[in-house]
Amino acid sequence: MISFIWAEDQNGLIGANGQLPWHLADDMKYFKQTTMGHPIVSGARTFRSYNRPLPGRENIVVSRQHDFPEGVVVVSSIADLNRLITANPGQNYFVTGGANLFSQLLTQVDRLYRTKIAHSFTGDTYMPTIDYTNFELVSSIDGVVNEQNPYPHVFEVFERN
Repeated sequence: MISFIWAEDQNGLIGANGQLPWHLADDMKYFKQTTMGHPIVSGARTFRSYNRPLPGRENIVVSRQHDFPEGVVVVSSIADLNRLITANPGQNYFVTGGANLFSQLLTQVDRLYRTKIAHSFTGDTYMPTIDYTNFELVSSIDGVVNEQNPYPHVFEVFERN
């Protein structure tokens, strides 16, 4: 199974210079709880934004480069990633970005975990357009707004029809 997990602002913005344009502790906690124990898949730039392999998860990077820390699984193409996923049918692979990787896997994704932030930010990377008519909203939970989470946000889960 392939799942996407990401946060976006009200305009679909997901990044600014290789980083998140906001800080929401609630979203970081949600990301960790949701992906813990599952493989996470990212492009090289997204992986480097973490500064290290994320613990408790198999870290897979789709890249032709091989200069990643020990323990990171590197696959050089989407075809190689698909072979890995096919060989492990019981796993839920969480794609964490970037936009190019989301675009390449859009037709294959089974589940979407979207944090929608009700605010507009400045940045340079947007989520590819998703045809939500192919998905059903199965969960929607409002996030907490407080000092650590200054923007209204909602955690949504969609399943492919």
